[in-house]
Amino acid sequence: MPTLVDPRLDLFAEIARLKRERNAVVMAHYYQEPDIQDIADVLGDSLALARAAQKTDADVIVLCGVHFMAETAKILNPDKIVVLPDLKAGCSLADSCPPEEFAAFKAQHPGHVVISYVNTTAAIKALSDYICTSSNAEVIVRAIPKDQPIIFGPDVNLGRWLVDKTGRDMVLWQGSCIVHETFKRQYITRLMAEHPEAELIAHPECQQDILAMACVIGSTKALLEHTIASPKTTFIVATESGILHTMRTASLHKTFIPAAPEKPGEAGSCGCSTCPYMKLNTLEKVYLCLRDLSPRIELPEALRLAALKPIERMVAMG
Repeated sequence: MPTLVDPRLDLFAEIARLKRERNAVVMAHYYQEPDIQDIADVLGDSLALARAAQKTDADVIVLCGVHFMAETAKILNPDKIVVLPDLKAGCSLADSCPPEEFAAFKAQHPGHVVISYVNTTAAIKALSDYICTSSNAEVIVRAIPKDQPIIFGPDVNLGRWLVDKTGRDMVLWQGSCIVHETFKRQYITRLMAEHPEAELIAHPECQQDILAMACVIGSTKALLEHTIASPKTTFIVATESGILHTMRTASLHKTFIPAAPEKPGEAGSCGCSTCPYMKLNTLEKVYLCLRDLSPRIELPEALRLAALKPIERMVAMG
């Protein structure tokens, strides 16, 4: 799909026009670039997007996120057109869990219930009993009978955090997110010394040493809600930097500091807390996928149905 767009076009007006003509809805994750967040009809975390996809009466869903999110929307809406602005917008965490290897891992632990994080491919969802997001993972783990052994994957950091929170001794797949592996204790310690009034808030995909320092640990939505409600006015944010736009918009008088350096090389960091996959989507690509209804997400029906069951269990449980 060509990515060159006439620079004279008012992309905001064109996207609004195409949404009306296509009966389309634009759903965007908090980690998208600010312009995409601003034009979204639905803005939220993975759980919110899954719920919105299940309820929408639009004919076309433009999923501004990464591939597994668009797959989830298609799993829930087989008769709707689901498009992803950039088909290369993948996920390092999903990539860390190849289906063949996970199937073998599952076979090594017979009798275990499989809870898979939503950041997985449709093939992994089809191998799972339950899906969870960071918003509802604790609820779902606690809902499983205590004598039922559990496999949790693919994010090992989220899994360890859940083990600590729930006391469940789960078997963990050793996957991780490249963004949340970025945060380094040395750099955050320096930030906290420079901003003693600041509160460190972190996503549970972060490594254990970062979570041990955090005042608040939660999903993207939970972190956002905390910054709105908290009397604190300065926050060091250890998750993907796209959420800072939403936080700043919601709390104009507060200060939000990314928990990774702005420049590469500092404190052994890659120099950013930005997901390169999330940022492959642009306003121009949103316009093009609405105009051309491409690239589309398609799934074999047998795979879709197998992946649908654990997602429906997740949505039903909260």
